[in-house]
Amino acid sequence: MTGVYSLLPEGRHGLLGPPLGAAEGIDGYLAEGGYAPLVAPERLLDRIAAVGLRGRGGAGFPTAVKLRAVRDAAGPRVVVANGEEGEPGSVKDRWLLRHRPHVVLDGLRLAAAMTGAERGFVYLSDALAERAVRRALAESSPELRIDVVRTEHTYVAGEETAVVRRIDGGPALPTGKPPRPFEAGVGGAPTLVANVETLARVAVMYSRPDAADAVAGSHLVTVSGAGGGAASGAGGGAALIEVPAGTHLKVLADLCGHGRADAVLLGGLFGGLYGEGWTDLPLDHDSLNAAGGALGCGALHFLGPEDCPVAVAVEAAAYLGAQSARQCGVCVSGTGALAKALVAVARGEAGHDTVEKLHRWSRQLPGRGACGLLDAAARIAATLLAHFPDRVDAHRGAACPACSDAASEDGRRFVVSVP
Repeated sequence: MTGVYSLLPEGRHGLLGPPLGAAEGIDGYLAEGGYAPLVAPERLLDRIAAVGLRGRGGAGFPTAVKLRAVRDAAGPRVVVANGEEGEPGSVKDRWLLRHRPHVVLDGLRLAAAMTGAERGFVYLSDALAERAVRRALAESSPELRIDVVRTEHTYVAGEETAVVRRIDGGPALPTGKPPRPFEAGVGGAPTLVANVETLARVAVMYSRPDAADAVAGSHLVTVSGAGGGAASGAGGGAALIEVPAGTHLKVLADLCGHGRADAVLLGGLFGGLYGEGWTDLPLDHDSLNAAGGALGCGALHFLGPEDCPVAVAVEAAAYLGAQSARQCGVCVSGTGALAKALVAVARGEAGHDTVEKLHRWSRQLPGRGACGLLDAAARIAATLLAHFPDRVDAHRGAACPACSDAASEDGRRFVVSVP
């Protein structure tokens, strides 16, 4: 791991410090104004709505809308801090739980106050994160009852209905919707499932109301890139960075030594591939959506001149296919078909009909699964075809050397270690 950086202007309160990279105890967190007495939680909810804080788990849904939906539901309510990072290229949530567990627990406490919840959970899969959270709970002794639930790490285990299902004692697999957790979640109670970075930002907004706009407008971003193709191993030039919204991707690439990159995989495996013009893309949900991509969990994987986007697409689709919950027939068959067709392209075995099928499937498959896995696989194929048609055509009738090993299902190209 290259390092942990903050690009926030001096004096702006962020999540990566101070001090950068250090594990934080209760005394340090209290000194920053943490665990402040609860006063008028409704005003905090109004502030969250006013600054437009959006969830950091991937979908970017407005946080205030989710909070109000749970608050307005009848009966006992539950809040969950979701720290299970399914994206192999993201480390932000595990970093927060390991190094700043108190800011996450504080955010969970505040979410409970805003929704009227009487019970909370921290949901995770990382052993070091679990140890840090349990230590923080012992230090802070919160009034809210908080249990820690550990699950196995998979791509779909952090999907909100999978979270509920696992906490209720079942497998960490998505369920059909409706109902959504805010309607009937843990134990059938209305449940807020919020990403740990989202909750951490809620806590900082409460302790620093003067910085609410800046806090809501900053993102934790995991940057990585093979920097020499799959053969060089994953994780080279990787970093966790806190940046203001609107920061151009070129700034992040240069910081981590990826200035030669000519493409980027956006949002982990969910945002798709982007080629020419990527340097001018600003890091925010709306801009990336308008460009046909997605910010997702804030993971960016840069491709150098020696990296073939077809190989990246093949490995992403193979990983997603292997990670399918295998509950939806359309997902099993759809991800499998996409992965098989992309392998054919990589091997120089694809005909015109193969590319036409990829076009058709990438339009027809999104939205048909119980979770976003199938959507991610379809977007990978769609963006490869849209941004790299010449590279796809160049594979016809001839195998690509850079694609010779592309088909791994373990996602190792994208994996980043937690700093």
